[in-house]
Amino acid sequence: MPVFLSKLLAPALSPIGVVCELLLVSILAMRSGPRLARVAAAAALLVLIIAGNSHFSALIAASLESRDVPRKPLPRAQAIVVLSADAEPPIPPQPTVLLDGATANRLLFAAQLYRLKMAPIVILSGGRVPWSKDRPPASQGMAEVINLLGVPQAAIIQEPDSADTFENAVDVKAILKARRLSSVLLVTSAMHMPRALALFKHQGIDAIPAPCDYAALTRPPARNWQEATLDLIPDAGSLQMTSMAVREYLGIAVYHAAGLL
Repeated sequence: MPVFLSKLLAPALSPIGVVCELLLVSILAMRSGPRLARVAAAAALLVLIIAGNSHFSALIAASLESRDVPRKPLPRAQAIVVLSADAEPPIPPQPTVLLDGATANRLLFAAQLYRLKMAPIVILSGGRVPWSKDRPPASQGMAEVINLLGVPQAAIIQEPDSADTFENAVDVKAILKARRLSSVLLVTSAMHMPRALALFKHQGIDAIPAPCDYAALTRPPARNWQEATLDLIPDAGSLQMTSMAVREYLGIAVYHAAGLL
């Protein structure tokens, strides 16, 4: 599937996208079909309440995060591969590279693995979408940050061309083949790991999951009925977590349908 269509599909089918679509139906049907308008508006509210509920968001996110939790200490490998989420160049007045939380957590964990001598090199995988090729690749900003975290330039390899997780796997495979490497510690967010790991293994890469950036499994349970009650109220954070999980399940389904998993 073209990158643009894959990037468009996720927000269109995300909870907030579905809410907007239902509200649009409701507005358009107000005069010609008032009953349909009411049903669409009620459905939009229901989606928002469920998707924004912290209990539901934690449940759907944990269903992904729990799949690849290491059950024993990670083994050493020939390389550490870090997948990007987002990294922006320092556009004034921003003084430094701007990382999203997921990429920052992945780099922090990768730097820790390197300091523990789990692998001698770190491969940073992340480019730009085709319509933003005039901007630096994500791998460039990642390299700057992980160098600040103590990983020397000589140990850093950039993969600057991939635009999605499938291309991450394909382009990293080419780097590994050129350097005659096979086993890697794959570092990405726990919620993203099932899809990423399946794509890397499909490419024949001996990828060992090294998940981080947990969003649901590390969330403490409600300590009393007051907290449990407040958790029922929809909030933006829970809506975002649900949207991330939905995006991962959609990605898995699309890659399966395309024969890429």
